[in-house]
Amino acid sequence: MNSVKIIPGKLKGEVKIPPSKSMAHRAVICASLSKGKSKITNIEYSDDIIATINAMRALGSEIEIFDDHLEIDGSSVFSKNVGEIDCNESGSTLRFMVPLAIAKEAEMRFIGKGNLGKRPLTTYYEIFDRQGIEYSYKEGELDLKVKGNIKGEEFKIRGDISSQFISGLLFTLPLIKEDSKIIITTNLESKGYIDLTLSMLDYYGVSVVNNNYKEFIIKGNQNYTPKDYKVEGDFSQSAFFLVADALGSDVLVKDLNMDSLQGDKEVIEIIERMGCKILSKEEGIKAKVKDLTPTIIDAAQCPDIIPVLTVLASLTTGITKVINAERLRIKECDRLKAITRELNKLGASVTELENSLLIEGVESLTGGTVSSWDDHRIAMSLAIAATCAKDEVIIENPSCVKKSYPSFWRDYKLLGGKVDERLGK
Repeated sequence: MNSVKIIPGKLKGEVKIPPSKSMAHRAVICASLSKGKSKITNIEYSDDIIATINAMRALGSEIEIFDDHLEIDGSSVFSKNVGEIDCNESGSTLRFMVPLAIAKEAEMRFIGKGNLGKRPLTTYYEIFDRQGIEYSYKEGELDLKVKGNIKGEEFKIRGDISSQFISGLLFTLPLIKEDSKIIITTNLESKGYIDLTLSMLDYYGVSVVNNNYKEFIIKGNQNYTPKDYKVEGDFSQSAFFLVADALGSDVLVKDLNMDSLQGDKEVIEIIERMGCKILSKEEGIKAKVKDLTPTIIDAAQCPDIIPVLTVLASLTTGITKVINAERLRIKECDRLKAITRELNKLGASVTELENSLLIEGVESLTGGTVSSWDDHRIAMSLAIAATCAKDEVIIENPSCVKKSYPSFWRDYKLLGGKVDERLGK
């Protein structure tokens, strides 16, 4: 479908949140590095997860896809030392796989599409230069060729760049013969994602010493141990429906682990700070509206939930500020620019600054035609905004949600969302 028309109206019902994409990436990788068989259950085959599955297959792991689970045998991992890895549009796949592909002597080519070629890989290029690893790339598109094998050393990594670089090294370094140390040279952002990586490594039998997130000590010659794993629900996807609740819908959000290490669980604390009460029941949670109040939202630890929180701030009386949001500019699109332009088309008052947003709440949103910018989180955020609009909202290119939440439009309609998909067919 080229566009959808949404007739404004509140959502009501129950929704089972899809499994965490962040956890699924990590589980697929760790199971695929284990010398034996593992089963991964409660998994949704978004484009990003398919990219990681195919990447591990490219290294030699055997992965069978079933409707509701994966069966993985990593006995032959690294049996392929020449190949191509198509990352599609998945930044996680790219940054996790670049060092991992050369844990053993190998020659790999990485390709992808969309904005992936614009995402910086300088951190890895500096390692390659230092260790004499051959590489070449094209400017502005993802076509990276790497030949060699990574060796253990003291890796000095900035903490204010993507945590995916650190996770990629954490997956890789236990497999090489030398011991290694990762030293974080600035304040570490996105600690939650590092916690997810460390917890998954530990689950699959790999030991890393974490010295207060300032350095990570990794013994070489470790072995991943095969284990079955059930992927928990995704807090970044729950944010859409919790924000809908905060704006007057009545959705019970199910299948979340309230003890989760996911950084995007911060959505609960932010929504509470903005004046909502989170009602927790055995079967799920919902946000109950009281009086919405503005706040300051720090995007450093939870960048993925910023677009939908901007929707909430747009309908909150007063001025909300989003800070430390520079990394949103190098996602699937420039999300600061995208959410500003599209919400303002609907009558919001969002001001885009260099690395932040100022949102002055308005009483209501109008209707109109908006663009998803081919970005799943922009599309879903605009769908939540449409529940509060006065007139119909048309969202262009809504099918991009398949990148992370393929069943989003189905769930939206099951909750009473009035969606006309005939436009553009």
